[in-house]
Amino acid sequence: MATRAKELRYETRLDAGAFHANGVELGVGKGFSAEDLVLAGLISCSLASLRHAAGRLGIQVGATSGAARGMVTRREEDGHYAFVDIAVELSAALDPTPDEATRSELIERAERGCFVGASLTAKPVYTWTLV
Repeated sequence: MATRAKELRYETRLDAGAFHANGVELGVGKGFSAEDLVLAGLISCSLASLRHAAGRLGIQVGATSGAARGMVTRREEDGHYAFVDIAVELSAALDPTPDEATRSELIERAERGCFVGASLTAKPVYTWTLV
């Protein structure tokens, strides 16, 4: 018997110049572009995926940080402007500090589990620092 996939639904609105999600203003200041928000979503999703994977192994995730860079240009295959190159640098403090095999497993799970990264045609190149 096949199990039904979990469905997660989201709604974000732009109202009177401010973004709202789940009834909360998102505090996105002027100067942020849609591209910035995609990269911010990739950072957030990657770290959330790491927290989930670590939690399943009994590892706590403490301080985190991240940065992402991307290039948008016309794709050769379809002529659409899109991200064609994305690099993500993420760091997190883990307790207890895992061995190298566990660290590699966490990274694999975090990258595979981030639906934002999985949704992008240009696959992100990740650099992780887990201490």
